[in-house]
Parts: sequence; structure tokens; C-alpha cells
Amino acid sequence: MGQKINPLGFRLGTSQSHHSLWFEQPKYYFEGLQEDKKIRDYIQNFLQENMRISAGVEGIGRIEIQKGIDLIQVIIYMGFPNLLKEEKSQAIKELQSNVQTICNSLNSLNRKVNIAIIRIKEPYGHPKILAEYLAEQLKNRVPFRKAIQKAIELTEKTGTKGIQIQIAGRIEGNEIARVEWIRKGRVPLQTIRAKIDYCSYTIRTIYGALGIKIWIFTDER
Repeated sequence: MGQKINPLGFRLGTSQSHHSLWFEQPKYYFEGLQEDKKIRDYIQNFLQENMRISAGVEGIGRIEIQKGIDLIQVIIYMGFPNLLKEEKSQAIKELQSNVQTICNSLNSLNRKVNIAIIRIKEPYGHPKILAEYLAEQLKNRVPFRKAIQKAIELTEKTGTKGIQIQIAGRIEGNEIARVEWIRKGRVPLQTIRAKIDYCSYTIRTIYGALGIKIWIFTDER
């Protein structure tokens, strides 16, 4: 039986870095973790509600949170920041104010919150954004092979070296659940120095839940 390991955790400290950078005393660690989770959840909900095109795609690649003594720095990497309903500066201002309120309600340190939005140059080279795109195609009942092929074409334009996409569940409404996957190019999962981005994404369709997994090989150190 194969033993699977998360490709991101497997490469922490080599080609991957932590998305949360902070420390806390052991007895207060759960409070820091709760604060981290609430900040991420609120940002995702806020951005989803404030996109011009309501397609279920937030376009968030990742959210990095760095906590200092008197400052919480939040960096949002987005694929399509120009699709926000408001101006980028106005959206950041509103988001910053609301996140500040959340942080103040959770602890008494009153640390200042600073939020920055950085645009991802090649959105479809990021597995989470690609998974959101693929999920939307499957919800609209696009044949899964056609949807996967289109996703691979979008990724190839970004200059990646390899991609693997896996879909599991009752694909296209079949009574028996199965796993389908397609690989294009190299995806060296056992090579630690290989920079591989990974995403696991779940969508709900009229036939039930489908699981999407995407591995993208971008570079090798």
C-alpha cells in the first residue's frame, strides 16, 4: 500500500516556506492559531463577495501572515486583483479595518494590522487558482477530460515543466466512484530539491463531492 506524503510539507525548508510566521508561548498557542484561522477565513469570504464576476473563483494563491510584537503583516497573493468591485486601495482599506477589529476582539495586544495585495504574474501556474477554474468547469457539466485538457493548456502557457491532475468521485454522475488522472511533462514527487506546488480541493456537484488534486512542477534547485 502506497504511503502518501503532502508534497508541500515534504519540502518545507528547501523549496517551500511557511505561510504563517509567528511564535507564541505554549499556553497561548491556541489563541494565535485561532486568530490566524479567523483572519484567513474572513479574507477569503470578503474577496469572494467583492469580485465583479460571481464565478466562485476568488483567485487567491496564498495568504501569508507574519506576526511581530506590535504589527501583523498580511500579504495576499491574488491572480486577478483587478476583478475586485472596489478600487484596490479602497478594498485594502476596508479589509484592513475589518481584520483589525477581528484581531482586537481576540486579544488585548492591540497590534496594528497591515495588509498588502500582490498580483501573481501567472495565475494559472498556481495550483489553487487552477483548481478553482477546473471546479467551475465541472460544476457547469463540462466533460471532465475536456476540462482537464483546457486546464493543462492554460498551465503550459506559464512555462511550467510538468503538471499532474487527479479527480476522484462520481465523475459525470457515474454510479461507481473512480479516480482519473492525467500527467503532462515531468512531476518528480520524490525529489526534494524539485519545487512542486500542490493543491487539494473539494467541490460539491449535483452528483456528490469530487476531489481535485493538482501537482505543478516549476523548477529544480
